[in-house]
Amino acid sequence: MGWAIALHGGAGDIPRSLSPDRRLPREAALRHCLQLGVSALQSHAHPLDVVELVVCELENHPQFNAGKGSVLTTDGTVEMEACIMDGKTMRCGAVSGLTTVVNAVSVARLVMDKTPHIYLGFQGAEAFAREHGLETVDPSHFITPENIERLKQAKEANRVQGMAQQIDYTQPIKQDEKSEVLAANGGSGDSQIGTVGCVAVDRDGNLATATSTGGLVNKMVGRIGDTPVIGAGTYANSYCAVSATGRGEAVIRATVARDVAALMEYKGLSLQEAAAYVVGERVPQGTAGLVAVSASGEVTMPFNTTGMFRACATEDGYTEIGIWPTEQE
Repeated sequence: MGWAIALHGGAGDIPRSLSPDRRLPREAALRHCLQLGVSALQSHAHPLDVVELVVCELENHPQFNAGKGSVLTTDGTVEMEACIMDGKTMRCGAVSGLTTVVNAVSVARLVMDKTPHIYLGFQGAEAFAREHGLETVDPSHFITPENIERLKQAKEANRVQGMAQQIDYTQPIKQDEKSEVLAANGGSGDSQIGTVGCVAVDRDGNLATATSTGGLVNKMVGRIGDTPVIGAGTYANSYCAVSATGRGEAVIRATVARDVAALMEYKGLSLQEAAAYVVGERVPQGTAGLVAVSASGEVTMPFNTTGMFRACATEDGYTEIGIWPTEQE
């Protein structure tokens, strides 16, 4: 048994022709956040603190669809959501509809630690965050030029990201580039790049998970995805910790994160077997990916999309940072 950590920066139709200026900043951010988590685990930090630390850092990176980089609703506003869960106690906290809090995952942690509840949303969650002194900013802080352009493209195509849209809205593109992007994406354009998450286990088998997102480009105001839904996008128990990414509605329907744990608990499957089955059989092709660790220090990062920004490290020295499937997969 040893510590292990895995994190993701979203899954979707990521063409292998993705330019370095779009790819490298996210890879660098994943590498940096992975090292933060590794250092914390090596210093005997609790996995809950590790996953909150890592996800906070990812939320502060504008290249991901969480925190600073959160995409916009159909009204041009930001509604962030996050979740955190402790495997040993199964305590958890979740939030939705945040518009001013810098780090949504820290609000979720406070909900878990400071209230008798699990889930707070919108004005109530905002007020709770302010009462506990969390950093807030004007909502305009999150309205970046890139996300304004993504929303414009989504509206022009009359699509919601992940709902059969025709463009990768994760990066604004010029009009004459659209056909090239479509060709690279095989015509589907079902990109889900952005949602961030982290799972960790320490040497004692303590597990934790956290996930954070801005949701879907051009989503309806008030829409809630899989990220804060316990058992869908985020789940941990004594067997494993899971953070999922992809098309939220599909992940919710399949209770993706909980199903991985249930297959281990009730069917005796290994972490890799359980995760592979859920991603391969429980959700439609092209809709989901996840990162997971087990109590014994196993790690797995399956996805059924073209790619998934992901990274992991284990105490025995294994490290992986990738986007597309490896040859072994």
